[in-house]
Amino acid sequence: MTGESPPIRVLLADDQHLVRAGLRIILETEDDIEVVGEATDGRQAVELTAAHRPDVVLMDVEMPHLDGLEATRRIVAAHATGGPGVLILTTFDRDDYLFAALQAGASGFLLKNGTPEDLIDAVRIVARGDALLAPQITRRVIAAFAGPASTAPGRPGTGGPNGPGQRRLAELTEREREVLVQLARGASNAEIARRLMLGEATVKTHVSRVLMKLGLRDRTQAVIFAYEHGVVTPGSAAN
Repeated sequence: MTGESPPIRVLLADDQHLVRAGLRIILETEDDIEVVGEATDGRQAVELTAAHRPDVVLMDVEMPHLDGLEATRRIVAAHATGGPGVLILTTFDRDDYLFAALQAGASGFLLKNGTPEDLIDAVRIVARGDALLAPQITRRVIAAFAGPASTAPGRPGTGGPNGPGQRRLAELTEREREVLVQLARGASNAEIARRLMLGEATVKTHVSRVLMKLGLRDRTQAVIFAYEHGVVTPGSAAN
């Protein structure tokens, strides 16, 4: 384990025993990761999350009694601040799962055909409070939300010019709004720093303030928010 930092506490939620066993073996080879429990369905995932307070929940989508998407909603709702990050892990590369997972409050979406290194990196990213979205998935989010409203599954309205989202937007400084635009284009902190000629530490501070002022959990929600509220318009994502 690096330094004196406590290990990352992970809860596994999957109805297949062999999958859980494989995930445990991969994760527990790392000194900074500890598997604290295993759930066989979504209902148990919610219960064990409350009992063990993990940092990350690895959540399958299709499970008995309660599916992973509804379990994610319940976990996020019960732990609005300081709760675990939920990393959706599935074999299904489907847009309906992707959007439902993001709308449920998931912090990441990872396909089971990834490598062990991908999984370990994903757990660490989500544990430190960042969102994980593979580049190809980010492009799909942008494509859906940059198009007509009817093409974005479950896309809510902006609430009009006087809606709560627009009022929160008005609280952003000019620089914070520029950072939000870059987030919506899928830029990393390093890319934002280069484009806006800022230090990466300064960018990180701006990102945190943007998320706080807009009441968002992570960068993924910032992408969706920016398109929903007209901060970025169709065709501007590549600029």
